[in-house]
Amino acid sequence: MEITILGTGCAKCKNLEAATKQAVVEMGIDATVSKEEDIVKIMQYGVMQTPGLVINGKVVSQGRLLTNPQLKEIIEKNQ
Repeated sequence: MEITILGTGCAKCKNLEAATKQAVVEMGIDATVSKEEDIVKIMQYGVMQTPGLVINGKVVSQGRLLTNPQLKEIIEKNQ
C-alpha cells in the first residue's frame, strides 16, 4: 500500500503525516508513507486544499486534518 501526504509543509500537513504513520503502525499493515511537497505535483492530483491524503494513487481526503479513528477507517476502506 502506498500512502502519500500532499502538502507544502504547513503544520496541518506535518500533523497528518505523523498521524498517518502512527495509524499504519497501530494497524500493523504493510504501507509506505511518503510526503509530496511540490505544488505542481500536488495540483496534478486535483487537490486545491492541503493537506491531501492519497492512497494507492487515489485522493481520499483533502483540506482537513483527520483523527486517528478517521484515518484508520479510510485506510481500511482503501486497502
